[in-house]
Amino acid sequence: MSTDINRRELLRRTGGGFGALALAALLADEARPGMAADSAPAEYPLAAKAPHFVARAKRVIFLFMPGGPSQVDTFDPKPRLTQDDGKPSPKLYLGQQRQLLGSPWKFQKYGQSGLEVSELFPHTATRIDDLCVVRSMVTDDPNHPGGCLLMNTGERVFSRPSLGAWVTYGLGTENQNLPGFVAIGPGPIIEGARQYGASFLPATYQGTFVSNLAQPLRNLSSLQVTRERQRRELDALARLNELHREPRADDDRLNARIESFELAFRMQTAAPEAFDLAGETAATAAMYGVDQPATEAFGRQCLLARRLIERGVRFVQLYHTTGGFQPWDQHSGLKAGHEKNALATDRPIAGLLSDLKARGLLDDTLVIWGGEFGRTPACEGKTDGRDHHPFGFTMWLAGGGTRGGMAYGATDEFGWDAIENRVHVHDLHATILHLLGLDHERLTYRFAGRDFRLTDVSGEVVQGVLT
Repeated sequence: MSTDINRRELLRRTGGGFGALALAALLADEARPGMAADSAPAEYPLAAKAPHFVARAKRVIFLFMPGGPSQVDTFDPKPRLTQDDGKPSPKLYLGQQRQLLGSPWKFQKYGQSGLEVSELFPHTATRIDDLCVVRSMVTDDPNHPGGCLLMNTGERVFSRPSLGAWVTYGLGTENQNLPGFVAIGPGPIIEGARQYGASFLPATYQGTFVSNLAQPLRNLSSLQVTRERQRRELDALARLNELHREPRADDDRLNARIESFELAFRMQTAAPEAFDLAGETAATAAMYGVDQPATEAFGRQCLLARRLIERGVRFVQLYHTTGGFQPWDQHSGLKAGHEKNALATDRPIAGLLSDLKARGLLDDTLVIWGGEFGRTPACEGKTDGRDHHPFGFTMWLAGGGTRGGMAYGATDEFGWDAIENRVHVHDLHATILHLLGLDHERLTYRFAGRDFRLTDVSGEVVQGVLT
């Protein structure tokens, strides 16, 4: 009987030891501790890359509010809607005429700009002069799955790379010891990893997802093996990987897996410090609301986002999913639901903006707030609720080369339709990439015989929101 075995059989027999091999594989990197972007090997896919042109922003924090916050109850005041509360709506929705529902919250002017914000967001309102409030957003899908995918990937049906994946693909990251793209959400996310995945881009660019804020990243402790043994295991693993890679030159999955092992090794020293909030002062914790039960969860997310971006992480996405996967979806119970959600996020958001500005980070950090769509100005049924609304809703941008203290675009007097300077999701994505120094038409990836891009075949940079 032959004693020859193929690679598959060798892996089957020795697989029990490959957990150690995977984590130990990168001891060779110890010769360059704290590997910065400019010292990373040129072939390393997450090495920092030059933008297409001079960038206004270096990094992004996306505060995503799943479910769809109501524009007419937050940042787009409609006195006529309040005046005509209870009257039949002049616009049909899904073929039905519904009663108009005035906002139960009052609006007030804030800052030197005098922009109006509802009493739902008193803390964020104090930062209004840093916000560019886009009141004319439109999207193509009135349903949560498609709406979330379109907002986060530029495509509402098929699998596409996420915004964060495109950004890290285009720019790499400034700290090779941490992921380039981190997504944080304590609760389940509709469509799951598709919202922060890499799809057909190399897997290296997908988001590292953090769900447990008490233990953000598991299994970071090193294994108790000698350096000599680790060196031998590394050499053996390298030889096996090269044998496996030779006939599969076009398959990037092996490279991505090896790179993930390498990153995991480097993260053993960098990640615990980055994710540890214990060193923050009591004043900082209070500013983010970490010291209060209602704001603790999202406060920790926002504080962690600041710590990550100041350590070189390129893109951080926060999902407000405490208490559900789409907490802003108030088909009924609008007043109670929106008040609960705003209470949980308002102070942390204001704390994040204030902290970034105080540290000199807001100038080159782009902060984005919004959901997948808005809510109807009319009441859904006879309840205290609003339906999905893709025809005119609000998002805001702050920092990173955007014009603070301004409202861009407008909806009609009831808040039904965007009627001035409409901004499609593709336009928003084109603008985000532009602020980062990337031309959305040049940032492409060839897959299945076609050059794909985040904005598909459309999208215009919204010049009116730029400084």
